[in-house]
Amino acid sequence: MTRFLWFLFSILLFCVAVRAGDCDCAIMDSMETAPKVYFATARARKWKHDDSMPGKLQRLLAAVELTARFGRGEWVAVKTHFGSPGAHRIVRPIFLRTVVDALKGVGAKPFVTDTVRIAGLDYLEVANANGINHLSVGAPVILADGLYGRDSVLMKAGEILKEIAVASVIHDVPAMIVCSHVKGHINAGFAGAIKNLAMGGVSSSHRRYGWKCGRGAMHTIGEGMMDWKEAACERCMQCVEICPLEAIKFKDDAMVWDGQTCWRCGRCQRVCPSAAINFPGNDERFMRSLAESAATVIGTFGPKKILYVNFLTEIQPECDCMPSADVPMVQDVGILVGDDIVAVEQASLDLILKEKPLPSSAAEGIFGDGVSSGDVFKAVLGKNYEFQFEEAERLGLGSRRYEMVELKA
Repeated sequence: MTRFLWFLFSILLFCVAVRAGDCDCAIMDSMETAPKVYFATARARKWKHDDSMPGKLQRLLAAVELTARFGRGEWVAVKTHFGSPGAHRIVRPIFLRTVVDALKGVGAKPFVTDTVRIAGLDYLEVANANGINHLSVGAPVILADGLYGRDSVLMKAGEILKEIAVASVIHDVPAMIVCSHVKGHINAGFAGAIKNLAMGGVSSSHRRYGWKCGRGAMHTIGEGMMDWKEAACERCMQCVEICPLEAIKFKDDAMVWDGQTCWRCGRCQRVCPSAAINFPGNDERFMRSLAESAATVIGTFGPKKILYVNFLTEIQPECDCMPSADVPMVQDVGILVGDDIVAVEQASLDLILKEKPLPSSAAEGIFGDGVSSGDVFKAVLGKNYEFQFEEAERLGLGSRRYEMVELKA
């Protein structure tokens, strides 16, 4: 009898172990399921609209089933970057129109938006000059944080930023498609969807707390006071010309800086030819704060209510905020679409790093003789951009693993 009971008990233990093993396998399978990233190459091999870039974007948007994400009558923000006077390598209006038309096709109500980068009225004029207006994109074009860049909602962020001013329109709208021009960046090294949301989803300055709760908090540390080296200054006045707020002047050959007005955007430091201007900063802190800010913006949306569209075109070394644009470092690659921001960013990077540097660009000859490709971003900009990817993944924004789904020819 005792042996029989032990026999039954052994069978029971075996069954439990098998069931546990089944569960473990199921969990493992679930954990190993990588998010899908949909890709269309920039190459056009047929004389058909379907093989054009706008045509492929239409097909990509159909593949991700917009009807399952955006409801009839639902307001959807199409977040992009309007560019700057002279910075023309932004996401082209034809692509924004394609996104808008696709949203209208499922009954949604889209609008195109960005946050204030320069004075609001001037920024709308820049958008229009760059071809982004109601007529071209087929939807209203608005500023997400108002004409003065102070319409925002203070949100709890993380251990670095503490609180950040999310643009009120982006905070309130129920859904969004983020259209990002992938490029280099003097501070971030790599700028795509994370940078687009982190810097473009928040205001430059909060109505009460100023730059310390705006995007300037990402650029600088502590009090963010400017260090001007008078002896090194050439008085070229580039800092005066590039400041979007006229916060820098020269009086009696000495700089006068308005620290209360300044957004700490760092443009003056960027253009100074003699390194006479410096704001205290830290590359790793900056990049991790980008992920933290992006996480705060994303946290205002429900599950599956944001779609990311990365345009791997005209991949220049600079941000679209600057008043000029360099030539592309590599050839156009294509378009990526997905709902996992980290996966879309990682896939974008992986594709770009396979490309050869273009002649007569900032990337020409950077890998030496006999080497056809490599990390153009690190070679040209010298930044460890992985910090933003690592932090975004740590914060639960997505996975650096992905499954690439390429459009059929």
